[in-house]
Amino acid sequence: MKLPKHFWLVAGFIGFSALFVVIERLTHFEFFYHLAAIPLEVMVAVFIVERALQKRESREKRRQLMFIKSHLFRSEMRSLFLANFAALKAPALSIEEIRTASLEDLKGMRQKANAVEYKSPEDMEPVILEYVKAERVWRNFMERAITFNFEEIFLDMISILHFINDVRSYKERSGDRLFIHEALRDPRMKAKVYDVLGDGIRRFLDYAIELKERQPEIFEEVMEDYALSARFRKSGDALESAGD
Repeated sequence: MKLPKHFWLVAGFIGFSALFVVIERLTHFEFFYHLAAIPLEVMVAVFIVERALQKRESREKRRQLMFIKSHLFRSEMRSLFLANFAALKAPALSIEEIRTASLEDLKGMRQKANAVEYKSPEDMEPVILEYVKAERVWRNFMERAITFNFEEIFLDMISILHFINDVRSYKERSGDRLFIHEALRDPRMKAKVYDVLGDGIRRFLDYAIELKERQPEIFEEVMEDYALSARFRKSGDALESAGD
């Protein structure tokens, strides 16, 4: 059986205290009674300091993770999030609305995003393919989660990578047929698709809220970049439709 962390340290401190108590009882020197309290006081001080250091380390890790997320969200994952929001039917959200929203409005958007609905299966397919294109990013995130010991993020990345593998396997066998049409025939795969794509919307809103609360200047920069990209994306789609 694995012993708890610091077991021997705690046992040693308690042992020293007990020894001094026994000596005090045998000798009746009150001085040993005061000595008995010292190991316990040291033990408490050690645990308080260790707890403080752990909290500081955790805050530093989360700060570093925020910088990593900012880089990935602003560059390599931008197309994915733009495609995801463009395909969304409910709640009806746009990057421009997120950019101009107050903190309370953002939290309201996040609450509504607990249940998402897409315009059509065909609109979901490009979003799914963006997830496949971003496989390297998900693996990078997974490695960071291991480094920083963020179990929840690690499990999320494993789920997304399994999903990407399912999509790749289907595409290799089925050529140009849409993955979403096959996925909707199976209740478990349908649920998985909605979980992955819906989580993308929710994670983006979580990130927006975190920036709005802690780094409002960066929030403005990121959302302005996204809004600009969304406008160019819409213009490109309009030109493509006109050409067809």
